Amino acid sequence: MKKLLFVLLGGSVFLTSCVDNPEGKKAETTDSVSTTQPVAGAGLAVDPAASSIAWLGNKVTGKHNGTIKISGGTLNVQDGKLTGGKFTIDMNSLSNLDITDTAYKAKLEGHLKSPDFFDVAKYPEANFEITSVTDSGSNKLKISGNLTLKGISKNITFDADVVESTPTSFKAKADFNINRHDWGITYPGQKDDAISQEINLKVDLQAKA
Repeated sequence: MKKLLFVLLGGSVFLTSCVDNPEGKKAETTDSVSTTQPVAGAGLAVDPAASSIAWLGNKVTGKHNGTIKISGGTLNVQDGKLTGGKFTIDMNSLSNLDITDTAYKAKLEGHLKSPDFFDVAKYPEANFEITSVTDSGSNKLKISGNLTLKGISKNITFDADVVESTPTSFKAKADFNINRHDWGITYPGQKDDAISQEINLKVDLQAKA
């Protein structure tokens, strides 16, 4: 009887630890890449009011989604094509959108900003710097860049769609997943198994002269 109970409990733990990741193609993730080479093209200022990052994470009992603000940056464009750039993410702006209860919403946001997750008091900003851009045709790009989050830099590669590209403006969108463990974002103890390892990010980036 004890052996049977152990097997049943073990199966229960296995089921609760297998949380489906959000829909989305996982970005290829490697070690950070040197960015010492100069970037060609004119610098366009990232427009924080027109740019945004939407996030989505799953858990055993459901999912949560929200936004993080882009505070500034520069994109380089030459002959109407993106050549490089970088932008800064304001981690203190992390917010939840799906919870209507004010107290519960504040509790979740505070927990995500705590040392258990993003530790925004110690790491108030995240940064992304483009290391290469490949034109895939049909207004599609493959972008690689160093994402620095919680003091850890990793190079990620993902697909992006160009919405607008002129000598004085550039707009693009990207939709991809990252594995939070790659940046040391883990919840202490077994409760980490109840949260999806991957986070979906939808980036809407706009820059202008």
